[in-house]
Amino acid sequence: MTGQVRTVDGRVAGRRGQATRQKLLDCLREMLDTSPYRDVKVIDVARMAGTSPATFYQYFQDVESAILEIANDMAKDGQRLKALTEDQGWTGKGGYAAAEALVDGFLEFWREYEPILRVVDLASAEGDKRFYKVRQSILTAVTTGLTEAIEEVQAKGKTGDEVAPNAMAGTLVAMLAAVSGHQKGFETWKIKMKDVRPALSTLVFMGITGKKPPR
Repeated sequence: MTGQVRTVDGRVAGRRGQATRQKLLDCLREMLDTSPYRDVKVIDVARMAGTSPATFYQYFQDVESAILEIANDMAKDGQRLKALTEDQGWTGKGGYAAAEALVDGFLEFWREYEPILRVVDLASAEGDKRFYKVRQSILTAVTTGLTEAIEEVQAKGKTGDEVAPNAMAGTLVAMLAAVSGHQKGFETWKIKMKDVRPALSTLVFMGITGKKPPR
């Protein structure tokens, strides 16, 4: 944890206070792995962290505000997805490898943060602007990166300009996010993720280049 950490009443937390705060966040995240977030209570988080509800309320107003802290940290880490769109040669075999890397990045990110993303998606759908902002900060960054990639491919004349780059980029990112969030669902359809991966990579490559992947 870097920088100053303040309590709800504005006091700067010391090293021990920062450690307690982080332990509360870690326990909360662990509980979200197995419980719907509305079933998670302050007293349960505090008990798991070996402290009291009063201590929890020193650092967070409620469970949702604590989840938001975790979500904001997740959003910062989500910038790694945008990095997968940068400085790539999107044509030929190298381009297909770049598409695979982007797909793998999305699938891995959603697996790592699935409990938090579940809350973010639900709260966003219910109109909570705080969580909507978190979600958009991740997806907008990737959309911007892919838009620039498609513009570059079009500028080099390696594909047609029938499709608006930002529209294609937004469509691809929405698809990647939706599929990544549905990984467990594919299992119920008896679809293996090892088969979903090349399907996604093909669609990403074709969306960017307008061409079939190289054999």
